Amino acid sequence: MKKNILKYSWLSIALLGLVACDVNNDLEPIAGPDVPQVDLTTGNLNFSSYVAVGASFTAGFTDNALFIAAQESSFPNIMSQKFQMAGGGDFVQPLMSDNIGGLLFGGTMIQGPRLYFNGSGPASIGAMPTTEVTTKLPSNNNNYGIPGAKSFHFVAPGYGSVNAVPLGQANPYFARISSSTGATVLGDAMANAPTFFSLSEIGGNDVLGYALGGGAGVDQTGNPDATSYGPADITDPTLFAGVVNQMVTTLTSNGAQGVIGNIPYITTLAHFTTVPHNPVPLDAATVAGVNQAYAAYNQGLQGVLDAKNAGLLPLQVIALLDQAGFDQAEVDKRQINFTEGNNAVVIMDEYLTDLTAVNPALVSMRQATQEDLLVLPSSSFIGTLADPSNPASVNGVGVPLADKWVLTPEEQNNIRVATDAYNTTLKSVADANGLAFVDFNVVLQNASTGGLEFDRYTLTTDLVTGGLISLDGVHLTGRGYALMANKFLEAIDAQYSSNFASATDGLAKADDYPTNYSPTFR
Repeated sequence: MKKNILKYSWLSIALLGLVACDVNNDLEPIAGPDVPQVDLTTGNLNFSSYVAVGASFTAGFTDNALFIAAQESSFPNIMSQKFQMAGGGDFVQPLMSDNIGGLLFGGTMIQGPRLYFNGSGPASIGAMPTTEVTTKLPSNNNNYGIPGAKSFHFVAPGYGSVNAVPLGQANPYFARISSSTGATVLGDAMANAPTFFSLSEIGGNDVLGYALGGGAGVDQTGNPDATSYGPADITDPTLFAGVVNQMVTTLTSNGAQGVIGNIPYITTLAHFTTVPHNPVPLDAATVAGVNQAYAAYNQGLQGVLDAKNAGLLPLQVIALLDQAGFDQAEVDKRQINFTEGNNAVVIMDEYLTDLTAVNPALVSMRQATQEDLLVLPSSSFIGTLADPSNPASVNGVGVPLADKWVLTPEEQNNIRVATDAYNTTLKSVADANGLAFVDFNVVLQNASTGGLEFDRYTLTTDLVTGGLISLDGVHLTGRGYALMANKFLEAIDAQYSSNFASATDGLAKADDYPTNYSPTFR
């Protein structure tokens, strides 16, 4: 069997697209019509102490890292600049030490540097971070965007303990700025006496770990005990609701007004939509050999079903197969067949009937379909050899992809159900407290289907060329965060009768914010 090394071939037009965006024809600008000055009015809104609470989007995380330039393009920082037009106070962010990204702990790198586009796909800039977690910063910040934080982490004492970071029991980003070993994110945020706050992407990480891991975690719906969760588990919606209510009750306790943003269906983002289900090109000779290798598997599936239907298996086994719904439709679904040209990868699927008790060779595998979502890192794994000495052990062809590389429809549904529950809570809490609300889920869905107009650009969720999603396939670009800031400002207008959207310079301008950074930018 030929070894098939899969690269980012579907991104071949990306560099051309980036170059095209940078063309400068040195033409004299054409003066536009005079635009009347519109003063900003914000009524009784008090922006003197704006505090942002959230996770990686709030921090400005982009290209798989947090770095100074990204933080300066965070949507809360952009909003704060507009708030300053209405008497808003300073907005202090816990800046990183460089534009490399990544973290050190005691001089050892614990998170890698940012990504850049190398002409064929995302790649690490290969530099050593200089931001040291054990070097504490002041705790009087305005931006409490904590990358990686799940909902219950915001109220968890000790989440900012430096000593607990190496144990995986604390967050390194919060450890840099926590006021004490036992501090909570919410408590430190409240120490700044917010007069206005934003609460965004709470719940995103409650499903993101599960999604990034290809659904390898556990859906903990019905289990409110967060101490029993693994890092890739889905948070129980009831636990989530309790935390959100606690957070908003606390944030509004001194009369602060604010805005809440919900979370998107993360499976619409480039991390889950870039790698096709059928990226394996095979010639006729290879096809014949692979199909021969899977012939016994295909025949074995049909044999088990025929034996079940004929009553030739033990009654207990027949009962279990009937209970699992093992039928001709599943046999057909599991048939593995390759043809000349591009082919679907072979994947493990835990939702198939376990037949190994009948025949150990009949593992739960099938070929992927358009309904399956392959995670972005699978692009550099598919086509490699599981056994370098065995040319037939091509991952995704001769060896099925493990669960962590793919989200099946069942796993996607787990994410969607939890996301819907979280968003229902966020909307009801916003309404109950008279807060502004941004339906960021609808915003991202529109971007993934037809694109979003932002000044002279159309932003989509396509990797590299879309302009909205950064190179990690999940987080936004600087321009994407500027658009997000505008959506928050428009929601504030709708709730509090301000006029950011119509005031002169009341909204961010697309051209002021980048979509990518040079690998030499440090």
